[in-house]
Amino acid sequence: MRLISRWQNSAGERVRIALNLKGIAYRYVPVSSLEPGEYRRLNPQGLLPALDIGGGHVVPQSSAILSYVEETYPDPSLLPEDPALRAEARGFAAHIASEMHALTVQRVRHFLRDDLGAGEAEVKRWLVHWLSRGFTALEETLAQRQSPSPFCFGDRPGWADLHLIPQMSNARRLGHDLTPYPLLLAVEQQCVTLEAFRTARPEAQPDFPETDGQAETASY
Repeated sequence: MRLISRWQNSAGERVRIALNLKGIAYRYVPVSSLEPGEYRRLNPQGLLPALDIGGGHVVPQSSAILSYVEETYPDPSLLPEDPALRAEARGFAAHIASEMHALTVQRVRHFLRDDLGAGEAEVKRWLVHWLSRGFTALEETLAQRQSPSPFCFGDRPGWADLHLIPQMSNARRLGHDLTPYPLLLAVEQQCVTLEAFRTARPEAQPDFPETDGQAETASY
């Protein structure tokens, strides 16, 4: 399998963590290494990441990729055994992917600034509003768990955690204060020590830029 992504793409980081947790071998392909127009041909959506599973099949969208990986390589599962907890984990992750990440990505920020004429203060207000609402909901979700656990929904990392950690890193890069979310921070501390998360980090990817200046302008 080929995972086409780039170093600073939190959706791609989710997939890398999932593949690492399952011990699935894959080839990381920086989108910058492809010929002009090739990625759009492979994935008409044009968004990252995409998983080339062979046989002419290219799966776009991290949610679809994660579902494919879970269904095709069920052991170890990324989801809790209990059906109710499985649903909660999926809901937790969906809130990140659909309600937070989708509203704060670079193309949305650029549209606000370049097409709608929003100033930097207005774009910052947009980010703070949606990130604050999102993280507050996630923190309250963990606080309401019937059985607290070191990871979001159990004693090992999975579906919810691999969505959470890249989003927290993304929020820090955008200057959002995470100190009001102690339960989320506690989960993060458990995850960041694990190899599956460390090797999925942006700085561990072969296309990570050598100069810090590039990191601030890249899409996430």
